[in-house]
Amino acid sequence: MDSIANDSIEDYYIRFERDSILMSSIELEEVYIFGELDFASREDKLRYYILRRKTLKVYPYAKLAAERLVELNDSLKHIKKRRHQRRYTRKVQKYIEGEFSEELKKLTRTEGQILVKLIHRQTGTTAFDLVKDLRNGWRAFWYNTTASLFKISLKEEFRPVEVHEDYLIEDILQRAFAANRLERQKSVLDYDYAQLSNKWKNGPPGTRN
Repeated sequence: MDSIANDSIEDYYIRFERDSILMSSIELEEVYIFGELDFASREDKLRYYILRRKTLKVYPYAKLAAERLVELNDSLKHIKKRRHQRRYTRKVQKYIEGEFSEELKKLTRTEGQILVKLIHRQTGTTAFDLVKDLRNGWRAFWYNTTASLFKISLKEEFRPVEVHEDYLIEDILQRAFAANRLERQKSVLDYDYAQLSNKWKNGPPGTRN
């Protein structure tokens, strides 16, 4: 019998049952090892759990918005005439408004702001720019001004590298994905959760000794 040591690694492949494709490796999803939640104070703990409740509530809306945007953009690629594109966009706009409007009216200020951040996380585009693309610039300005009256900025971005609360939102999402509480949808933004966890493990600057 030939010794395995005499063979090269290229000689070994994985064959899936009922599949004739030979592969030299299996691509697996990333697996995160989560540390225990550690809080500097009871107030920090309370804020985290409030943030978690709100994030879990609004994430499905952000995910759905991202899916609808992808569907819209894919469809528009196959519509050549701008007049037909505008007509189709108006139909989708009415559909999205009917799908979201009643539920979104029930959101609190902080839930609305988290939703705006998550829409940026899922699409790479601010809610303001999405509105501007689907409507005219004046409507976008009006939407942003109205939202600002309720302390919500449609221009808000999701920045977990710079903003500690945004990192906490990402942490909440990753834990929920791992526990199958939420359906995973990868962010289109460029950041690494493991690196974020290492950066923020002691909390924001000035909060830990």
